[in-house]
Amino acid sequence: MTDAEECPGSAALRILLVEDNDLNRELLGDYLRHCGYEVFTLAQGSSFFRTIEQFQPNLVLLDLRLPDVDGYQLLEELQQQPHLPQLPIIVISGFAFQEEQQRALKLGARHYLVKPVSLTKLIEVIEAEACTSSP
Repeated sequence: MTDAEECPGSAALRILLVEDNDLNRELLGDYLRHCGYEVFTLAQGSSFFRTIEQFQPNLVLLDLRLPDVDGYQLLEELQQQPHLPQLPIIVISGFAFQEEQQRALKLGARHYLVKPVSLTKLIEVIEAEACTSSP
């Protein structure tokens, strides 16, 4: 992939994947690991901030529909953390309506991808974000 060549080291990215669907979480996590990323997965949002502190991801893939907390609420809370608002968030959601997408972007998400997501598109967005976010 040419983006990886233009942005050396992006393949070593640490990605936090928050997805409640077990099969989606497992398949996407395995695919991202296969692509060379270090991935930590969560099925619920309740330990979102604790996991961020411990794992220190470079990027978060966030589903909005979680069993214990609303993904929009996590985005709002993230903006209130003085050391975390710059953490790139890519929303991957089944919510396809424009209003939902705009709401997530207003709350700080950098990208919004609608399920089922193209894996090629996802990697392009991750790599572009990695290059944008690197010092």
